[in-house]
Amino acid sequence: MAGSGVPLWQRAVTYGAIGATQNDDLLRYPPKGYRPIERRVRIGHGEDRWRHAWVETLSLGIQSRSGFRVKRIEAPAAVLENSYSPVTFDEATGEPVQPATVTSAEQVYADTGAELVRPGDTAILLLGWKILSLRIPVRIVYVIDEPTRRGFGYGTLPGHPESGEEAFVVERRDDDSVWLTIRAFSRPAYAWLWIGYPILRLFQAVFTSRYEHALTKPLA
Repeated sequence: MAGSGVPLWQRAVTYGAIGATQNDDLLRYPPKGYRPIERRVRIGHGEDRWRHAWVETLSLGIQSRSGFRVKRIEAPAAVLENSYSPVTFDEATGEPVQPATVTSAEQVYADTGAELVRPGDTAILLLGWKILSLRIPVRIVYVIDEPTRRGFGYGTLPGHPESGEEAFVVERRDDDSVWLTIRAFSRPAYAWLWIGYPILRLFQAVFTSRYEHALTKPLA
């Protein structure tokens, strides 16, 4: 693979439309050549469910609860200091609700001790048994941290079987219900993978369903 000697935290994502999963019109206007999906499900109700959901989401617990082993890749503090998080918008009004920011290198933790993601963080999602595990490298490209809406989007890195971006956003509504939105666009990362594209789509559908169920289990 080209650039295989370069540390993963130094590699660029493998697509151009960074942050496009924040666009409410993604299903109608996806990046050219990419297939979009969006799923929105109610995952519970009340303060305890809301807190559990956003902490699990922002700590990549939604991935580990869905069958992945999550390996975080450390990057120098100077890299994270320069990571940019774009402006975010209210879904109903279209008004900006979170300004663009430059990330601090300081790690953030929830009061449960869970390590929360930051823009610029890199991770490998591992699926399978030991040396036979499928390695799925991703980069956190933005984080949403609002009073009633929290989540993140990550993009694909070299070595990922797909090219694109996926977002996981938890929302607490006025009626105290808690919802999870999963929004993504993707296509095979390599020409030869187009042959098995139906399998990739099935794989994506299975794990989208797992993500939805990961946050609905009974609270301890």
